[in-house]
Amino acid sequence: MDLELTKKIALVTGSTAGIGNAIATSLAREGASVIVSGRTPAAVDAAVAEMKAATSGDVQGFAGDLTTASAAEALVREYPAVDILVNNLGIFEVRPFEEISDADWTRFFEANVLSGARLARLYLPGMRRKNWGRIIFISSESGYHIPAEMIHYGMTKAAQVAVARGLAETTAGTGITVNSVLPGPTRSRGVGDFLAGMAAASGGSVQTVESDFFKKARPTSLLQRFATTEEVAAMVTYVASPLSSATNGAALRVDGGTIKTAF
Repeated sequence: MDLELTKKIALVTGSTAGIGNAIATSLAREGASVIVSGRTPAAVDAAVAEMKAATSGDVQGFAGDLTTASAAEALVREYPAVDILVNNLGIFEVRPFEEISDADWTRFFEANVLSGARLARLYLPGMRRKNWGRIIFISSESGYHIPAEMIHYGMTKAAQVAVARGLAETTAGTGITVNSVLPGPTRSRGVGDFLAGMAAASGGSVQTVESDFFKKARPTSLLQRFATTEEVAAMVTYVASPLSSATNGAALRVDGGTIKTAF
């Protein structure tokens, strides 16, 4: 299937590793010109080189802390035209509710919600001029199943769904769509390291640790394993394409059936 992404310019935030990297790679393979972003020049340069080698695509980079307004403005000056904005940048941590300070709440909101809303605000006018664009927020099943061990993270993921839906309302009748994608437990680099560490500490295997996780922590999962980053990227790549024009304002689940509702 031709996803008609050739000549489209795609920005994927937080794309030097993990889900963001898989999304950027998938978009490049489909012919999009891709902008990889990360905090440090070294990480960005390495990701760009690897992606170019893997896809033979047009891949460029931007290094900067996109949780700040100054970096976002610098990004737009360097890359003023973007057709596809994938707001993947995000942070997470496990912390008891009583230990989440005001500064932590603010830090999570700025990184996970405001960074994406800010970039959407900056790039939306250009999309309106072209009457075409895709804005995608990478949320999480944690936006529905708020984790007791990281409530501040779950809050931001629910907020992303709300921002995406509200922003989609403003694009009614245009060629612009705004959606959120909700991955479930996914074997990103960080999760892989976590599983290996748990296996080493328990003296068991990674497979046993993974099996126990789904029995105890995510028993509603129908997949009963961690999704791959490529499986998440496949959904995002379709949503980023012209073929997804009838999908707008949706919260699209790639959660392995973890969310136990039919709608």
